[in-house]
Amino acid sequence: MIVVFGSINLDLIFDLPELPAPGQTVLGPAMRMEPGGKGANQAAAAALDAAPVVLAGAVGRDALAEPALAGLRRAGVDLSRVAAVETATGCASICVDPQGRNHIAVGSGANLFARAAQIEDALLGPGTTVLLQMEVPPAETAALIRRARAGGARIVLNLAPAAALDPAALRQVDLLVVNEEESAWLARHLATTPDARALRAVLGLDVVRTLGAAGLSAATASGTLNIPAHAVNAIDTTAAGDCFTGVLAAALGRGAPLDAALRRANRAAALCCTRPGTQASLPSSADIDAAP
Repeated sequence: MIVVFGSINLDLIFDLPELPAPGQTVLGPAMRMEPGGKGANQAAAAALDAAPVVLAGAVGRDALAEPALAGLRRAGVDLSRVAAVETATGCASICVDPQGRNHIAVGSGANLFARAAQIEDALLGPGTTVLLQMEVPPAETAALIRRARAGGARIVLNLAPAAALDPAALRQVDLLVVNEEESAWLARHLATTPDARALRAVLGLDVVRTLGAAGLSAATASGTLNIPAHAVNAIDTTAAGDCFTGVLAAALGRGAPLDAALRRANRAAALCCTRPGTQASLPSSADIDAAP
């Protein structure tokens, strides 16, 4: 079982000839709407990789809620612990250039009202992998980490976007996933260097550092593992990180060793980069199995 506590957004996606600079307006041909949010994306990625997934979060009682949940329903995610609150559903504006690079702005909305109490203790036992990000209130994330640790669940935290979390709760995580920007932010706050081994030495937990086109580095009690990226023609990298983390959690939940889980997640993220969109770009389990 994968239990995800995180954000649910509706993404407004603009394909542009170039990313806007400050003060610049760039015209594109159209806008697409897709379900998104880091929590929802990672839940959908894990479910599409054949994991049983429960998502807890919040949406508004507005016209954006159902479109934001549509991809999760298609992926088979259990939404019984998603709350409806009296504020706007979270929304993101995503600009993508022809090289697949992006600028993203998010209005958190209902995500600020997600509560750890939406997940009952019975779901936080040794057979569960709890998957967390940083787009819901950090105090609620910290509270769930403490409960999950007490219940014996595996805890995977994607510190994205980079934000402060109670240090004691952070050190109760089993596996930390960060990209280059997030690892640099964390290293500054910990007075260390951003490589995975240095972060592990300070925090005392396993660290995965994703490096985009350079692949990834992981530091565990067994040593450091470096895995190169798959060479692909990237057209949209927006959901790659969420795809990686969701598939990683799914593989770990099935009992895969970390090395094998990382290689599967790396393969899935590469596939994701070859497709446009957010949840629409996430590969199925069969897609990942068939990839070289």
